[in-house]
Amino acid sequence: MALINKIRERSGVAVVVIAIALILFIVGGDLFGGNGKSGLFSSNDNKIGEIAGTSIDYQAFQAKLDVARANYEQQAGRALQEQEIQQLRSQVWEQMIFDITYKAEFEKLGLKVTPDELREMVQGTKNLSPIIKQQFTDPQTGQYDRNRHIEFINAAAANQLPAQQKLAWDQIKEQAIQQRLLEKYNALLSSSSFVTTAEAKREYDATATKADARYLYVPFTSIIDTTIKVTDSQLSDYLSKHKEEFKGYDSRSFDYVVYQVMPTKEDSAALYEDIKNYAKGLAAAPNAKSYAELNSDSRVPYERSANELTPTLKAALATAIQGAVIGPFKEDNTYSIYKYEGTAVDSLYTARASHILIRADKTAPDSVKAAARTKAQDILNQLKQGADFATLARANSQDGSAQQGGDLGTFKNNGTMVKPFETAVFAMGGAGLVPNVVETDFGYHIIKVTEGKSNTKYKIATLSRELQASESTRNAIYQKAETLRASSSSKEAFEAAVKKDGKLVILKADKVFPEASTFNTIQNAREVVLWAFNNDTSVGEVSDRVFEVGDNFIIAAVTAKTEKDSPKAEDFKDAITAKVRNEIKAEQILKKLGTPSGALEQVAQKYGAGALVETATDINLMAGMLTSPGIDPIAIGKIFGLQTGKRSKPFVGENGVFVVETTKLTKAPEIADYTQYKNQITQRNGGYGASYMANQAIRDNANIKDNRAKFF
Repeated sequence: MALINKIRERSGVAVVVIAIALILFIVGGDLFGGNGKSGLFSSNDNKIGEIAGTSIDYQAFQAKLDVARANYEQQAGRALQEQEIQQLRSQVWEQMIFDITYKAEFEKLGLKVTPDELREMVQGTKNLSPIIKQQFTDPQTGQYDRNRHIEFINAAAANQLPAQQKLAWDQIKEQAIQQRLLEKYNALLSSSSFVTTAEAKREYDATATKADARYLYVPFTSIIDTTIKVTDSQLSDYLSKHKEEFKGYDSRSFDYVVYQVMPTKEDSAALYEDIKNYAKGLAAAPNAKSYAELNSDSRVPYERSANELTPTLKAALATAIQGAVIGPFKEDNTYSIYKYEGTAVDSLYTARASHILIRADKTAPDSVKAAARTKAQDILNQLKQGADFATLARANSQDGSAQQGGDLGTFKNNGTMVKPFETAVFAMGGAGLVPNVVETDFGYHIIKVTEGKSNTKYKIATLSRELQASESTRNAIYQKAETLRASSSSKEAFEAAVKKDGKLVILKADKVFPEASTFNTIQNAREVVLWAFNNDTSVGEVSDRVFEVGDNFIIAAVTAKTEKDSPKAEDFKDAITAKVRNEIKAEQILKKLGTPSGALEQVAQKYGAGALVETATDINLMAGMLTSPGIDPIAIGKIFGLQTGKRSKPFVGENGVFVVETTKLTKAPEIADYTQYKNQITQRNGGYGASYMANQAIRDNANIKDNRAKFF
């Protein structure tokens, strides 16, 4: 289908392509900028990124990716899925960052893995690398197989591994070496970092020094936002003064319309006719099972118990004779016909049941078990009096089936369920409530058999066909989309065409990032994102083709873009607007307050609506919180910076304007041991210690430019 649409899209330019090819044949390769010359396609178009000044071109990256992909597919024994390929791209990119940046740092420090150390990492027992160990761990059991490991090592030493497997093994060892070097590097950094006594004392003082204060607070929210006008020039000025607060980012915003491909009445009628013809073929087929499997869109077991049949099919079988073709029956978008070929007797019984579990582990105290049994018995009594089982299951059952009203589906008497539970269900002659609470290792069960036991198997050949849009339907919808796209030479023309159509709705995808493959509810739309980020796609441009995304045809128009290397105020409009608006509000509040005098209550009364006077007691610098303002570091810092009994001038805090008075200041008592506070700082730093900061610094200094999203 995708190929057909590509032909549709490209047929209009086929002659031009041929003409250009002839010209290139005559002119030669210089037009492409070979041998360092600038040409029609410059080398920058192939630049996938840059790491520490080293340019990474597409071919170099793709070559590494191809090798990694071949190794992974050999190990997996299958082709990788698109999501796995995306993950592999990230791994290859990270490997290139490591090779270019980290290795240089390791060499400067003299960090290396000795031959003896490598031998222990690869085949030892005391310091075996986790990466190596993982290669010989059974994914099903999670158990490491030492014997298989040694057998493999011996084969590698004897040069008996296939070439591809040897290459993969060498790469795994290289990964193990890199991990060990990184561990050494991080250990070196961690050992060089420590918390001084002075730092610990500051931590202690910030925690143990207490203050009481009174303050006047006029929150920014006391002035309505709509009364403050913020201009574009103010936004730009703010950004230029606070560039460090706003990091640029790459994104695209676009409007789009969706033509959903839906089966028509004609498609439904055609499928119904097909089903009737299949019914004749199924009736006459000497091997109905094979005929159904050959022509069905999905397969179901030939022999099924009554519990595994739909209610509609079960009802039809009640009056059907052997050899009859039943249906068609429609379920969702699928039509099914069935040929009934008699019954068979299964060696096992099948039943269906629901339960309500009140947990009480077998190791639980007797008092806990007694309480659980009492609760279970109470629920059973309610059910015997007519209460709804599903309702009580959702409210009381303590396992995953509660959301399904306790339904456990169908199961056999083959030990799938724990023995006491299974015995209770299959002891019932038919459907109904098990009269007693059943105890198992999990706790106490109230059981309702919803379909009684049966060992009758129905032999049914099932042929199912899914209702889908026909090729003619897809073509017709595509032509509608293409007609609109072709008439949309600009975003304005696109909007006018959509409005004229009357049935379409313009949807908006805001700030879609380069690596995205989805936007809003549209999945697997990588092609749309790649187009939006193409260097040749400008703001206001409508897509040069109709995108086929699953059962949707999409036309898009770029409405805005942000660039990481050239951030604009518009990129952060909401955030900067709020900042500038608060600055304007602060100016207004400060001007109205003037130079306040008298009690804070008098100042508040003079100011008018919005001014609050509050008291804070026993606050500290480390975790101080004020009543209405909450955590405001500026205000809390002012409180601790004032002498007792002194008042500050009006100042701007995080969320409003303050006037503070420090009424009491209790200094932290002297202590001899600051170990607790050293540990506190260490724990708080956590992952943000020396090793984290150093690793981040390496990456920052590498000035990494990642343009992969424009290629994949």
